Amino acid sequence: ACLMFSCGYMANVGIISALFGRGDIIFSDRLNHASIIDGILLSRATMKRYAHCDMNDLGTLLRRHQNEGRQKLIVTDSVFSMDGDRAPLSRIVALAKEYGCWVMIDEAHALGVMGKNGEGLAEETGVASRIDIGMGTLSKAAGSYGAYCCGSRALMDLIVNKARSFIYTTGLPPAVAAASLAGIELIAQGAELRKRLWDNTHYVQAALVRMGWDTMQSDSPIIPLLIGNAGKAVELSNQLLEAGILISAIRPPTVPSGTARLRLTVTAAHQRKELDYLLDRLQVLGQQGKLLT
Repeated sequence: ACLMFSCGYMANVGIISALFGRGDIIFSDRLNHASIIDGILLSRATMKRYAHCDMNDLGTLLRRHQNEGRQKLIVTDSVFSMDGDRAPLSRIVALAKEYGCWVMIDEAHALGVMGKNGEGLAEETGVASRIDIGMGTLSKAAGSYGAYCCGSRALMDLIVNKARSFIYTTGLPPAVAAASLAGIELIAQGAELRKRLWDNTHYVQAALVRMGWDTMQSDSPIIPLLIGNAGKAVELSNQLLEAGILISAIRPPTVPSGTARLRLTVTAAHQRKELDYLLDRLQVLGQQGKLLT
């Protein structure tokens, strides 16, 4: 079954606070989206944060707390919005089974992009049937607005009656819902678009690595260029804007101190000549700013 929320933030805070509470334990990746963190805080469950995508650390925490808590949940972004890397979902679901945990994933940045049918990272890794709570947004690849939560019918019935961010807000307008449906239909038929997207992504990633940029092991169309210093990141973003290229500088508190970056997003619509222009500007400006050796 599936339930629609007004946006991704309201989905995460509503789902987590409706299903978990005092006496429960939630294991959360250290780089999970703020909406997941806020949902855990609102739930009043005990939060245990594990090192980013570190299954050894998660396993250690699960063992340490295996005899505690009424319910236990492992929650993670599937693709991380600021690093562009992927959660090791196969290992997460294996640990969840071993230690009796629920699994919740946020597919906001994987919907439409990953999986044979564009259903996300869970589809691509073959673990969709082992995910208890799947959510994602319709404001990225679907090009619309709103968020979804998928799970069992009993789970959706419970959320309808307990999620305050669902109960006490206005539903999505019909026009927005229709746009979302159209976007999902295009995604389902979008194998050629996904191929073009990944061709562009691999082309840009390879060129950036050859130049010497630190792309933080990105494995998605979200490609960060690690700068470190926030001032330098803003300066480079402004220089690129003067050249007709819009890439935002991401800096604390959105990312940890000392990890300011440019967040580059490749799309299927980008032409090769546009990507070559981007790469040329990044090489020139990177050398001028002593960001490249």
